Amino acid sequence: MKLQIYQVDAFASELFKGNPAGVCITDSALEESLMLAIAAEMAVSETAFLSLDTMQLKWFTPKVEVKLCGHGTLAVAHVLKSIGMYQCGDSITFNTLSGVLTAELNSDSIDLAFPAAELDFSVDPDEDIIRLLGLSESDIVDYAMFDTKQFIVVNNEKKLLELQPDFNALKARQGRGILVTAKSSDKQDFTSRYFAPWVGVDEDPVTGSAHCALGVYWADKLKKSRMQGYQASSRGGYVGVEMLSPSVVKLSGCAVTALSGTMTV
Repeated sequence: MKLQIYQVDAFASELFKGNPAGVCITDSALEESLMLAIAAEMAVSETAFLSLDTMQLKWFTPKVEVKLCGHGTLAVAHVLKSIGMYQCGDSITFNTLSGVLTAELNSDSIDLAFPAAELDFSVDPDEDIIRLLGLSESDIVDYAMFDTKQFIVVNNEKKLLELQPDFNALKARQGRGILVTAKSSDKQDFTSRYFAPWVGVDEDPVTGSAHCALGVYWADKLKKSRMQGYQASSRGGYVGVEMLSPSVVKLSGCAVTALSGTMTV
């Protein structure tokens, strides 16, 4: 069987920036074991699989399936537009493990409507995780959990940019993902980094789903509904964030196709 495969740099307006995602679009669903094998072969943080008969969208890291992936969804919408299946002005509806998601195709960007994250501030900070990130308790402004992931707000953007987590030690502990953020000193509203060594992604370049939590937090702190975030990985990427309602976040970004080809399986 031959499959058309794409690699798309999402949340980027030029090649080699943003977050690379694999994209595989088929008429009907592939077996889960095959999707996981393809994701491992693509070796990017997530590969997205869309079956056109049901518009079921799934995302896999090289190790596991995930419930929500912003840059993978953006990449699929970009490919569907690029190959002419949808046009500027169209809305695409996807069925996913996180419910029905939509993508609006604009002339120069794509808007995604995603569920807002619920932040739980009642939890105590994990002192070992904080230490392994290279932080101290005095650096932390707020601490919460969302979707089994840790949400850490630090008081200094420079401290955020300089983090060098001990990934081997982190993987020896139980975890899922760590989102660290700070108020920006630049033109964007906030800056973030996201670490997920437990699912095979030490540092994710640009994490759409993390911005579902960042939007909730910073909309409240900055008293504004429309913001821009920058994820400060080595590749870097900008994400437009707007709170459409307390339960819905709009993420906006661009994408470019890095490569396309045929995989024989």
